[in-house]
Amino acid sequence: MRVRVFYHDKCFDGACSASLFTRFHRECIDADATYEYHGLVHRAGALFDESDFTGDENAIVDFKYSASPKITWWFDHHQSAFLTKEDHQQFLDCQKDPICGAHKFFDPNYTSCTSFLAHIAETRYNMNTAPIAELIHWADIVDGAKYESPESAVEMAAPAMKLTLIIEANQDPEFIPRLIPLLTSLPLAEVLSQPFVADLLPPLLERHKEALELIRSRAEEKDGTIFFDITDHPLEGFNKFIPYYLYPKAIYSIGLSKSSFRTKVAVGSNPWTTEDPATMVNLARVCERYGGGGHARVGAISFPPDQEEKARVAAAEIVAELRAHERGQ
Repeated sequence: MRVRVFYHDKCFDGACSASLFTRFHRECIDADATYEYHGLVHRAGALFDESDFTGDENAIVDFKYSASPKITWWFDHHQSAFLTKEDHQQFLDCQKDPICGAHKFFDPNYTSCTSFLAHIAETRYNMNTAPIAELIHWADIVDGAKYESPESAVEMAAPAMKLTLIIEANQDPEFIPRLIPLLTSLPLAEVLSQPFVADLLPPLLERHKEALELIRSRAEEKDGTIFFDITDHPLEGFNKFIPYYLYPKAIYSIGLSKSSFRTKVAVGSNPWTTEDPATMVNLARVCERYGGGGHARVGAISFPPDQEEKARVAAAEIVAELRAHERGQ
């Protein structure tokens, strides 16, 4: 059996989910299967190409739902998991079918897709996930922003943090597919020490320092909300905790950036804020109004690279909304 695994690209949890799915499928479904990997990114326009679903089985992990009949497995934990109401209804109908319902899973209450997938593998298929406890632990920390402090998130001492930096900055389409099988077969420190991984780290750490200084020079904080625009310095990614490292008392952050394939509005909240979560704005819902999505505490909106002004207008509206919310208006 040839299995194609589609995963959230440039994302630590996405790569971990793909690796865990592979191990789960091999141990619990088909020991003789072969696996191929295909990264998916949030962008303006169609997210899926039906012609890519060429496996005997096709799995999507840590990414939005596809209604394609070619998709045989799906796991996701994002609030904004469904592109349309029709997709959501199809998923609900699927749950009534014993075969379909045993292959497609959704629960936005899980911190990471990796931990959600592990739970399903354990409780539905009796998989032993103890050997990959380190991976599950760090997927929750990275995807749930459960770092001890802004310093630990930005200074990146742990192997998982360095791997996250490499994964998020990756431009080689062969790199993450090569990395994925190692994530559930080696400790993370050993994964990081592999020459094809370790050699990428020094220039990325230098670039991380440059991004820190760039955001420091552009960011402004007002009414508990940080805003910065770095679209004139295209980056394929940057550490999303830098704003709170610079302004630890801020509650929200909106960053406008540009990469090779999109102009992005990143909308986040400070994981270390003392603000009552019940009073905070649901950022997934804010982003959905502009065609984006995410979680209650972090989200994003993708625009085509040539729609920078449209992205800038959206960012300005969100900044105004969040600042007004903090002023009690």
